[in-house]
Amino acid sequence: MNLSRKWLREFVTVDAGDRDFAEAMTLSGSKVEITTDLGAEISNVVVGRVLSMERHPNSDHMWICQIDVGKEEPIQIVTGAWNVHVGDLVPAALHKSTLPGGVKIEKGKLRGEVSNGMMCGLSELGLEERDFPYAVIDPAALLNDYHPLDKDKPSIPADIQPGHKIFGSVVCAKVTEVVTTAYSTYNVTLDAGDKTCTVSTTCPNLHIGDLVALDSKKDHICTLTDLRAQQAEFPHCIPDGIFILNEDCKPGDDIKPVIGVDDSVVEFEITPNRPDCLSVIGLAREVAATYDAPLNLHTPVVKAEGEGSLVDLLDVETPASDLVPRYTARMVRNVKIAPSPKWMRERLRAMGVRPINNIVDITNYVMLEYGQPMHAFDYRYVKGGKIIVRRAQEGEHLTTLDGKEHVLNANHLVIADEHRAVGLAGIMGGLNSEIVDDTVDVVFESACFDGTCIRKGALALGMRTEASAKFEKGLDPMNTLPAVDRACELVELLGAGEVLPGTIDILNYVPQPRVLKLEPDRINGLLGTDIATDEMVRILKKLDFGVEGDQVTVPSWRGDVIGMADLAEEVARFHGYNNIPVTLMRGQTTLGGFSEEEKLERQLGGMCRAMGYDEIITYSFISPTCYDKIRWCADDPRRESFKILNPLGEDTSIMRTTVLPSMLEILTRNYNYRNQNVKLYEVGRIYLPGGEDGLAVENKVLSMGAYGDDMDFFALKGAVEAILKDLRVTDVRFQVPTVANPSYHPGRVADVYAGERRIGVLGQIHPLVSKNYGVDAEFYCAELELNDLMAAKGADPEYVPLPKFPAVTRDIAVVCGEAVTVGALEDCIRKGAKGLLKDVTLFDIYRGKGIPEGKKSVAFNLVLRADDRSLTAEEADADVKSILETLEKELGAVLR
Repeated sequence: MNLSRKWLREFVTVDAGDRDFAEAMTLSGSKVEITTDLGAEISNVVVGRVLSMERHPNSDHMWICQIDVGKEEPIQIVTGAWNVHVGDLVPAALHKSTLPGGVKIEKGKLRGEVSNGMMCGLSELGLEERDFPYAVIDPAALLNDYHPLDKDKPSIPADIQPGHKIFGSVVCAKVTEVVTTAYSTYNVTLDAGDKTCTVSTTCPNLHIGDLVALDSKKDHICTLTDLRAQQAEFPHCIPDGIFILNEDCKPGDDIKPVIGVDDSVVEFEITPNRPDCLSVIGLAREVAATYDAPLNLHTPVVKAEGEGSLVDLLDVETPASDLVPRYTARMVRNVKIAPSPKWMRERLRAMGVRPINNIVDITNYVMLEYGQPMHAFDYRYVKGGKIIVRRAQEGEHLTTLDGKEHVLNANHLVIADEHRAVGLAGIMGGLNSEIVDDTVDVVFESACFDGTCIRKGALALGMRTEASAKFEKGLDPMNTLPAVDRACELVELLGAGEVLPGTIDILNYVPQPRVLKLEPDRINGLLGTDIATDEMVRILKKLDFGVEGDQVTVPSWRGDVIGMADLAEEVARFHGYNNIPVTLMRGQTTLGGFSEEEKLERQLGGMCRAMGYDEIITYSFISPTCYDKIRWCADDPRRESFKILNPLGEDTSIMRTTVLPSMLEILTRNYNYRNQNVKLYEVGRIYLPGGEDGLAVENKVLSMGAYGDDMDFFALKGAVEAILKDLRVTDVRFQVPTVANPSYHPGRVADVYAGERRIGVLGQIHPLVSKNYGVDAEFYCAELELNDLMAAKGADPEYVPLPKFPAVTRDIAVVCGEAVTVGALEDCIRKGAKGLLKDVTLFDIYRGKGIPEGKKSVAFNLVLRADDRSLTAEEADADVKSILETLEKELGAVLR
């Protein structure tokens, strides 16, 4: 937010330099980014008056001028501009002066004649025509400056003389006298050959001896437009030249206050919670509180002497009342579109806004002054005399003031009449209601719109404006009425129209002031201070908070103050952060640490890395086609995913419910890069439906993936077993899935269980899935749920002495069916033991001679031990006997 210090002085007077001002405001919480002296680049430029002019002896277009610059003697300046006359006030850059852009001016000679400086145009001073509209030049066509584009076919003879006909009633005439009658108004005496006449003109480029085209019927000196001529035909007759001043000034005056650059602009960084400071008045409140200076606010006074009834001419409806807390409108008739006065143009320019015309400038001025965006509609384009604030229709089209056409939807809020939208509420007006030169009646809109709706609408259309940037932060609905009154007051002050009596003010909410309890002890406890209650009350009152006893009424424009901590902040920043004593940290400190879940993740990562697996991190959003690539059926409930509202693209449009596609993408990439042996792992999130309030259930999954020469099903199974062993998971078993998993090879896949709890799955990726990813290698993956791993994790180990008594070992070999798995045999052995079995190890599987067809021999080594005695052979045999009986009974496995 830019702040003109000249404009600020209208509300509060502060005697401080820019540096001190910036420091004080920053310390009180209004951070200053930079201060800029608007006239810093201009030096030694003064007002000069042209005393005399004579043609340069060595040039056909230069003039030698004597300029009064407020010194004892005039100075001589040579210029090539043709719009200067004796008596004109001009900006004169003297010897060793500087101009914007780093331009330096020094005295010298132009074609042999001394020039002690330069007379300046608008551009040399860093200005443009909108800054000083009266400086626009409409040059006459000087026939002695004529240069034909086609030398063989000139349209004006080179030897043309006064009285010669040019075309129709237009003849050549010679200037014999030029008398300045008013600013940019001249009485020019002409010799037209057979007659002499005096013509009044505003063309400033006329001097004695010039040949002009005179329309003898109208007594009018023709311009290039009148002759339908091109600029190239009259190279020196240009709408640019010396800036002829029409200000209250005298020779020798510094040019800076004359052109309005004797000002400093302070750029503030305004945080989103302080939209009230996006205005001159809002910042003036902060300045007044910082310097304990009186704040002079102005209450707009509108005479409203226009004829007519507002309610007869205008009606307003707000069907989208939930998005329009307040809508205020007034009307001005018989508008006179003209440039704004100099003081208003200067203030707008200092704040970074280009002047346009008085009506548009008034809306911008009020937005800067009050922080309330406004819009002016041309009433004739409001069909039916009714303004309707509604949601846009699906597919509705609107062309905005920037000339761009937009397709709207029901999420956009529009200002409409009975037939079509005429503006995007809170963002930009429509081209079909623009204020133009022939506008007669104007409707001023001052409204408060829902900030979220405006922000989303501007973002969707890619057209964030200064108005939308204010609305999206949440404006004060109580500000709309004084703002529109201020606009109408300015209309009357500038004589820009007739304000109709009455105001349309629709209030769709009941304003309730926020009242907080003043708790000095809690505030001091929070700040670590000992500020007196009276001091707190004084600070709050100078910020316009109402304080009665321990009740604090928050001003309507301070929507950011909602609790005790906010009151404490107000007290702290105006008491002075630098006045709060510095103390050492006191109290107990909390030791940091990892949660059990974090410890598990770190343990899993350590185990995976120890086994040669490298960690990867993948995005949690994937493409819906990923489910097709891993062969999930179209009606698979696992496809139910959360969709991203603003995805980067279709490939990242949903939140994943499985980590498998992400792992396969990385494995495929490594395979295509010709990496021969790859082992990867990731602890990634999946997002499942079923959470509270429609939110996702976020689970973490350990994903492992590998391929290469030393990788097969059993290698991956061994890695999973090592992880489970490190976690001290007991009763681990691997079994064929009861429901076929389409993503894995049907003969090389196993579900992982700890007791009856399913932990995950491991196996070879189905060849058709690998084909979908464009590879012909064997990929092996495992997916283990962290929640289930946490539940199955064993207790922390307890260290016990080494066994004192020897173990007894027995080897058994049993014959069973081919379909019986080793895991099932091991489970059955442990089940049949009577408490002495400590370990069981597979050491042989045999098929062949002596073993029936369809059978196999499986041999185990059993280790038995008692913790309190040495086992006898009889006790060991009894345990083995119980194991063999259980094997035969449950699995049909008999001792070989």
